[in-house]
Amino acid sequence: MSGPLKGIRVVELGFWVAAPAAGGIMADWGAEVVKIEPPDGDPFRGLFLKGVGMDVPINPPFELDNRGKRSIALNLQTAEGRDILLELLSRADVFLTNLRARALEDLDLGYEKLHRMNPRLVYCQVSGYGPKGADRDRAAYDVGAFWSRAAVVSTLTPSGQEPASQRGAMGDHTTALTATGAICAALLARERSGEGQKVETSLLRVGGYFIGWDLNIQLRLGMPAVPATRHTGPNPMITCYHDREGRWFWLLGLQGDRMWPDLLRAIGKPELAEDPRFATMAARRENASALVDLLDTVLTRRALAEWGPIFDRENVWWAPVQTTEEFARDPQAREAGVFVKVPTPGGEAEMVATPVDFGRDRWSIEAPAPELGQHSEEILLELGLSWERIAALKERGVIP
Repeated sequence: MSGPLKGIRVVELGFWVAAPAAGGIMADWGAEVVKIEPPDGDPFRGLFLKGVGMDVPINPPFELDNRGKRSIALNLQTAEGRDILLELLSRADVFLTNLRARALEDLDLGYEKLHRMNPRLVYCQVSGYGPKGADRDRAAYDVGAFWSRAAVVSTLTPSGQEPASQRGAMGDHTTALTATGAICAALLARERSGEGQKVETSLLRVGGYFIGWDLNIQLRLGMPAVPATRHTGPNPMITCYHDREGRWFWLLGLQGDRMWPDLLRAIGKPELAEDPRFATMAARRENASALVDLLDTVLTRRALAEWGPIFDRENVWWAPVQTTEEFARDPQAREAGVFVKVPTPGGEAEMVATPVDFGRDRWSIEAPAPELGQHSEEILLELGLSWERIAALKERGVIP
């Protein structure tokens, strides 16, 4: 293992994405992550195969969030299975889980008990709706707690249109980054105090922060978020347009008054500087629809391949709207470290990198996502169990 979390032991008891993705980030960064799975496995293992409706040999979403971990399959409905988990936790630095509060109580895995057993343990609980309140045990995926209930989709849906569907794991991955940051902060605090603590985050709370500008405006000014279209947005200089070939791109003129002259030079319309409808940001906001129509007429006269150099020459900020296929080929994405090589049983594959690099403690990925229970015997041997004991555990259904 290499990376800034080398030497940190993480025990992950989680399903689906939000907590396992945080474990995946920490594994990338060098932590030793042991993934606890039930005998039939994390249900996310099989979801992709059913979702795509075809026979595919790999599960790329599962690979992203679980690479570099070791998997032990344990039947936690047995006393022996729970004892093995507690033994792992007694040696761990971090306990990461997204089991609901009721399930953790049923397994007797509450924070107070684990803190008494291992005072240095950082206990991270990721939930859908938070650890308190009437809905603390309500079932949730990120499309429910983050995308839907936390108002993310409503801020993106103009009046009269159907709500858009969320892309997979948008809320989960944002929550995973949040959980990882919280865990690292708690580990730093432990270096000062010598004691671990509980950290909590939820899809609902992360959703609130995700739309924090809109939500804070609601709280402070009582103004609800009003989703905008291209023609109703407050600043026509920071919206999307398309070229002659139908290729979409975004203009990024956030500082409207400063950037307005640059855009006029680029499109060859200096006379618009004298048009009272567009002379100021306030005027452009009042006449947004007319300005969008005008810019549509001009910008559809050329291809983006022509506009790009003109925009760059005139200091017009812009960005292309890319597909995943285009992004995967984008040379700047490669320079930015978006992709990483991951070992696989067949050799090596390119995958998405976790989004942070460290100048000194560089990380690398040394193993793919594990098969279900791939490391069960290995982990049990490390705990000091004999082969005879391991065989007996199999006979009693503690491990598969």
